[in-house]
Amino acid sequence: MDDKSIANMAVLAGEIMLRSGAETYRVEDTIKHILDTAGTAETESLVMLTGIIVTIDRPGQEAVTVMRRVHERGTNMHRIVEVNEISRKYCARELSAEETWEKLKRIKGKQYTVWMYNLATILVPAGFAPLFGGGLREILAAGGAGIVHAVLMTIGKRVKPSAFILNILCAVGVAVAAVLLKLWNPLLNMDTVIISGIMPLVPGVAITNAIRDTLRGDYISGGARALEAFVTAAAIAIGVGVGMALTPVFWQGGGLG
Repeated sequence: MDDKSIANMAVLAGEIMLRSGAETYRVEDTIKHILDTAGTAETESLVMLTGIIVTIDRPGQEAVTVMRRVHERGTNMHRIVEVNEISRKYCARELSAEETWEKLKRIKGKQYTVWMYNLATILVPAGFAPLFGGGLREILAAGGAGIVHAVLMTIGKRVKPSAFILNILCAVGVAVAAVLLKLWNPLLNMDTVIISGIMPLVPGVAITNAIRDTLRGDYISGGARALEAFVTAAAIAIGVGVGMALTPVFWQGGGLG
């Protein structure tokens, strides 16, 4: 395989990992191992939260540089594990370059169907409700808020607004659903329903990766991830506030009781 193909394969592996929520240093390490298969060539890689740059420089030849922008990021630990396993097998010569490329291309495609994502979005709030002190009433209500969240997220993925706006809209939907359920059943603990309902939006992985990248000395990526987590948290807070403000309970002093 020529240098251009190796660079493209390394960038593809890094892109999948970065889009799936991997730490920057882990992405760079995987790219480095793949690039090292180029032999005596000098290789460099630069990974940031929004892009990857890879260079292979061989004496007496023109350097090969591949750059890839990463626009969407999420959380998919299974994809990260799969890319790591494939890259290890390739570096150990257990897989050919062509086989590695095909396997990476398959991983890049959708792994779960829309209904599976939506089911998880519904079950996660229901699962968190008892952890926050909720009973059967709150579990069912959190599941109902999760349905609203899933519908809004599905519509949002088709309309494709910015992540900030989509997070606000989903948080608004969860808050409005919780307040309406509170009006229907005054015994409902609205605190528990709202907190459980927004859990799929909480940027836990982004916060963790921000700390890990910073401790590794990658301050640019760590700072960018921390800012991304802050913006996401701000969007959730704005959405919940707006959702509550759209209902009479907020103005009547019902608050989050």
